[in-house]
Amino acid sequence: MSQTSLSVSGITVEVDGTIVVKKANLDVRSGEIAILMGPNGSGKTSLLRAIMGFPSYKIIAGNIYLDSLDVTNLPSWERAKAGIAIANQAPPALSLKTKWLFQKIAEKYGTQEELGKVVNEIMLQHLLERPAFNGFSGGEVKRAEMATVMLSKPKVALLDEPDSGVDVESTKKIANMIDAMAKMGVAILLVTHAGMLVRNLKMLGRGYVMINGRISQGGNARDLLKYVLEEGYRNFRGSDII
Repeated sequence: MSQTSLSVSGITVEVDGTIVVKKANLDVRSGEIAILMGPNGSGKTSLLRAIMGFPSYKIIAGNIYLDSLDVTNLPSWERAKAGIAIANQAPPALSLKTKWLFQKIAEKYGTQEELGKVVNEIMLQHLLERPAFNGFSGGEVKRAEMATVMLSKPKVALLDEPDSGVDVESTKKIANMIDAMAKMGVAILLVTHAGMLVRNLKMLGRGYVMINGRISQGGNARDLLKYVLEEGYRNFRGSDII
């Protein structure tokens, strides 16, 4: 795996005729956890979905690279096959039992040997016989979806607020899972508002702030988060990083 696993170069994204991301640039290296922050509605989720290739998120300018492969015009399933995975804020409830969902993913990506370890580490044994994501608590949903990402063995993991609506103990478990993926060489782009999750991460790299669809600031993730928690977003402008 090359040093930079994910590179977003000047992409502009349109949804239903509205520009939601404007000339965004960012890089995430193998084994790095990069965080993306910003006010609600600033375009963070739209950027992740555009990187993943959701059909309604049309890239009208710029490029997305996975290592040296230009994935800008690839459908989402080809991006997944190439090594990009996403964990959404609200995965749909399924009729399929959780154990069969995990088993199918493990079989597809050759991670059967890791399946038991993943389930045990994040304490999901009590959910295996239940329909996936159906009636789960907030923390259970996030941990189960993180398990699906880990079992898919991605090169790049796009994590959209995995700490949203979860308790302290689940936040710590999720942080451990994210660190474990980074240690395996996964490039992780993490959308978060919460200092608690970031404080529990050990593999942090860069941080980015998104304002009005533009990436306004980049730098050390811990320094940026500290500033945002103390000052908010009022001093950031919606202009690109040079």
